[in-house]
Amino acid sequence: MSEPAPKAASDLGTRFAAAVVMVALACAAIYLGGWWFNALAAAAAAAMLLEWGDLHGLARPWTYAAMLAAAAALLAAAGLLFPEEQLCYVDDVGVALARQCLDPAWLGFAGLAALGLLLALAARRLPFLTGFLYVTLPALALIALEWASVYFVLWAMLVTWATDIFAYFAGRAIGGPKLAPRISPNKTWAGLLGGMAGAGAVGAAWAIFADLGSPFTWVGALMGLLAQLGDLYESGLKRRFGVKDSGRLIPGHGGVLDRLDGLLPVAAATFLLLWVTLGQ
Repeated sequence: MSEPAPKAASDLGTRFAAAVVMVALACAAIYLGGWWFNALAAAAAAAMLLEWGDLHGLARPWTYAAMLAAAAALLAAAGLLFPEEQLCYVDDVGVALARQCLDPAWLGFAGLAALGLLLALAARRLPFLTGFLYVTLPALALIALEWASVYFVLWAMLVTWATDIFAYFAGRAIGGPKLAPRISPNKTWAGLLGGMAGAGAVGAAWAIFADLGSPFTWVGALMGLLAQLGDLYESGLKRRFGVKDSGRLIPGHGGVLDRLDGLLPVAAATFLLLWVTLGQ
């Protein structure tokens, strides 16, 4: 009867160690920037496509083809649309980005959508298109954000991490009614509100510190809601296919999709917010 406690402690230790490694890897890629960050984004997209393919029972050869195509397309788009050491400014005097600096991203999004459609048609499986769009569009959005300023990438990541942390502790401490018991039995309304509150506070603090502008100061809570919707979407997928985790790559955490399901919509929304803001 006394053996479960050490096992639980061991699981917690494994999860914590894995989380530290993941955060360190992300921070190192952000610090090095450029090709290193782009390579990490491409590798993460490829890993998520592998898990997506396995969830949907897609043929491995086609999944490998999709992974290779996604990684190559993302790296090519990064090099062609957002070359290193080449920045775009409003004018020769100011240092603010102009909206047209990020416009090439839309060409990249269109190219990725076309590539995903070709893969789906060749394999005759619609999930190749949906999965390709699901992981590659946010990955390219992160690449564009990193090119614009690393502070925007950090804002998106900090908001997502704050959502997870505050939602977890608020759910454990307060409990109460379940949020979506048929999809994710452990999530509560208290966790949802706690995650949004934490995301709002952390997002505002970072936006003020990094001088990102008023939109980023006030929309953290909405991004926290979006992150949790992304989490619920992936939970619904796993429940639909009867699996606990999307993969086993990360000890104690499951798959890459399990860890990045909240960041995917936040990354896309952050890019859109920046693009709209620059247009004003």
